[in-house]
Amino acid sequence: MSIRRHQQIDHKGFQQFGLEHLAMINPVASEVSVSSPQPVAIPLTRAAIFLVMTIKPGAGNRTAIRSFCADLSALVRSVGFRELEGSLSCVIGFGSEAWDHVFGQPRPAELHKFHEIRAGKRHAVSTPGDMLFHIRAQRMDLCFELATRIMARLGAAVSPADEVHGFRFFDSRDLIGFVDGTENPKGQEAIDATIIGGEDPKFVGGSYVIVQKYLHDLAGWNKLPTEKQEHIVGRTKLTDVELDDSVKPTYAHNALTKIVEDGKEIKILRDNMPFGHAGQGEFGTYFIGYSRSPRTMEQMLHNMFVGKPPGNYDRLLDFSRAVTGNLFFVPSATFLENVQSD
Repeated sequence: MSIRRHQQIDHKGFQQFGLEHLAMINPVASEVSVSSPQPVAIPLTRAAIFLVMTIKPGAGNRTAIRSFCADLSALVRSVGFRELEGSLSCVIGFGSEAWDHVFGQPRPAELHKFHEIRAGKRHAVSTPGDMLFHIRAQRMDLCFELATRIMARLGAAVSPADEVHGFRFFDSRDLIGFVDGTENPKGQEAIDATIIGGEDPKFVGGSYVIVQKYLHDLAGWNKLPTEKQEHIVGRTKLTDVELDDSVKPTYAHNALTKIVEDGKEIKILRDNMPFGHAGQGEFGTYFIGYSRSPRTMEQMLHNMFVGKPPGNYDRLLDFSRAVTGNLFFVPSATFLENVQSD
């Protein structure tokens, strides 16, 4: 779904670039600290695992989660060192209730539970989830090894709510046949779109992320003529060229997910992955979007499900349905490293 990803600056470059960028926000104001972000914007990978977990009640489980936070970076390094060209990375995020339970006050200014949306037959569901692990690499074995070690490390403190193994599909296409990732911001624009600055001084370097698992009716979709599919998506299928506004319907996916404020388009960063089980006839897209404010993504979803104006909804939803929905806050890497178990 919404839905497009593109190659970004490398992991180390992002960390350094993000650090320098955040230092320039207010270099003399003590209330805005310099924090290194997690690897939100990194190059495309060929594989990903999306782990959503719930935290079991109990003070001991809270302690286990807090202890794990400072150890995550070392765990990623130990697995990634076995294949240096594998580009292994991991981003961890926390849901609203989990934040209160694990970290308490202060809390990120815009963190809340994912807002459910109902409009006719269209339903953006809100599902359980306290923690998100977004694991990426060029090889699935690296992703799988890290996911296995994360689960072993957290042990009985968590319960899995959802696990999706994503893969890069040919030339970065989703399973409905269109290139996925064309409009992603790059470089400085990616930093500006995803990383919190002075608007929330206690959480500089953080980000918000929304995830949704969409299942596609590929049989129904493939019955549509290519021209009709292109009008629904808003791009040509073969060449990935955006349709001219004179022929693009107002219900096109890329028209409804374009957010403009004060004459400027507000971007988010997407790193979606196809997934599926051919034997079970399951075909889907795992949507994951990062932003410095969840309001941008929430407006996109409102336009898609309710319509702009109401009723002029995203026709992709006639063939795709959301079966999960979560909002998480991604604290800075500096924040995680400073968390103590007690």
